Formats: sequence, C-alpha cells, structure tokens
Amino acid sequence: MPEANKIRVGIVGGAGYTAGELIRILLYHPEVILKYIQSSSNSGQPFAAVHTDLLGDTDMVFKDVNYQDTDIVFLCSGHGKSIDYLNNTSIPDHTKIIDLSHDFRLKRAGNDFVYGLPELNREQIRVATKIANPGCFATAIQLALIPLASAGVLIDEVHINAITGSTGAGQSPTKTSHFSWRDNNLSVYKAFEHQHLGEIYQSLCQTQPDFSKDVNFIPVRGNHTRGIFVTAYTKFDGSVEEANELFRKFYATHPFVNVASENIDMKQVVNTNKGLLYLEKHGSKLMIISCIDNLLKGASGQAVQNMNLMYGIDERCGLNLKAIGF
Repeated sequence: MPEANKIRVGIVGGAGYTAGELIRILLYHPEVILKYIQSSSNSGQPFAAVHTDLLGDTDMVFKDVNYQDTDIVFLCSGHGKSIDYLNNTSIPDHTKIIDLSHDFRLKRAGNDFVYGLPELNREQIRVATKIANPGCFATAIQLALIPLASAGVLIDEVHINAITGSTGAGQSPTKTSHFSWRDNNLSVYKAFEHQHLGEIYQSLCQTQPDFSKDVNFIPVRGNHTRGIFVTAYTKFDGSVEEANELFRKFYATHPFVNVASENIDMKQVVNTNKGLLYLEKHGSKLMIISCIDNLLKGASGQAVQNMNLMYGIDERCGLNLKAIGF
C-alpha cells in the first residue's frame, strides 16, 4: 500500500513491555506507518537502545507525537496516567485512541470508551473512536466464561486459579519481578480482590444481566516471563459434548480463539494473539482451561486487533504470529 494511504500511528509511553510489543507488530503491519513514539525518559534515543530486540529493524528515535499527522494513538503509559495525559493534551477529533491502561475499562458517567474485547464487542469496536483495551487476566478469564454467560447458563459461583509471567508486572523492576526472587518460586497475590474483577463482572453482566454469583479469583505469580494459564470451574448441567458445542459455536467467527479437543499448554500461545480453550466435565463441574500471551492477546496484540476492526481491516492483519513451541 502507498505510504499516503497507510494508517499513521503514534504511541505514548514507549519504553515499557506493551509498547515494545506494539512496535514489533506495527513495524511490519502492511497497513500502518509508525510515525511517532513518545517516551519522556528516552526522548531522542533510538528505539533499539531500549527495545534491544529491534536492533537492525529500525533506526527511529523517540519523539513527541504530532497529532496533526497521526490517525490513531496507543496510550501505554500505565494505570492512572492516561486520564492525566488526555486531560492535559489537545488531541484532534480525527485521531482515534486505544488506551492500554485500566483507566477507562469500567463504565461510568462521562466515559465514552468502548470496552475492547473483540469476542464480546466486535460490532461496537468497528464504529468506535476510543477503545479501552482489556486487562490480561480479564481477557483470559472472560474468554473462558462469556460463552456460558451468553447462553444464560452461568448459574453458580465460579472458581478461578490463574498464573501469570513476570512481564505482567511491568518493566520497572520490583522485588517480585526480580529474577533471584521469581525464579523457582510461586506466590499468590490480591486473592479475591484483583483489579481485573471489575471488568470481568461488567462483561458477564453485559451478556447475562441476571448474573450475581461470586467470581472467586486467585492470581498467582509464576516463575516464567510471559503467558497466562487459567483454570476455572463452575456448575454446568449439560455434558462436556454440549459445552464444547456451545463454545465452538460462540467462537466460530472469532479467528483468534480456538477450542481444543485435547489438553493445552501455555507454550502453544506464547508469542501469538491466540486464545486457546479446553473443557472437561467432572461430576457437576465444568472445568475450562484458558491460556493467552499476556503481552499479545492480553495487551498489544489485542490492541492491534482492535485497530484493525476500527479501520475495517481483516482483524488478523499483522497478527499471524507463530508460537515459540520450544
């Protein structure tokens, strides 16, 4: 495509993991020209000095976004910072916004962002100008539960154990992301009160308005770098064959979500925008395993998927990525 016809993209907060993945995807997206990447701590520095995996791929440097020359901007500055940035920055009406923070995911007065889970809100995303990209845990858990809610059969409380890699904690080093602490180690954090529960409840009630049961969520810090592995179970009156039919029918038109007939593992999704699901029935309980890459389907890949939908592009464009396997 001629450069004049490409989508002109800017990124704000360009030094973190999610921005690094966005850059990696967008540099080779056939419908995009990556124009500006802002980083207040790295202005004037080459991208590859921060995102060293891009060495040899680009000689671009960090600089402020010129919004008169930008069709869409991705906000990657972290939770609480997007609201401040938008309140203090004049962005023209023609520039669309995808926010990767928590700031606009929950509906409230004055919030005109569309919640950007394509498997739930694809048609609203197509006509939106502002998208709140879902959280990583929230994405994996919602993929496991929304088919049940959409059929009105989420009738009991849900129990969830989910493990995430260290990149889910962001790029700034902390005690719990330090290699010496994280390696060969596991720990539970924010049990029953994780910040993603709000958007999970919001989506379940969107699809099944009478849902009022507990979602019991135990998040776990894993000793790997990337990937989320969710195990959820809840009461289900049908057979596993009926559950598989329900899930496969729900995701039949969604290219990134697959319902497997055999048990799955996390390496099947790392480095991809896939969501994989696997179901088993144990007595009255349906167990759903869901896994995604937290940096791609849980963040940057999903953000690009949303951009594709907003511009009428095949939602798979630029996202045909292969899992690492080994």
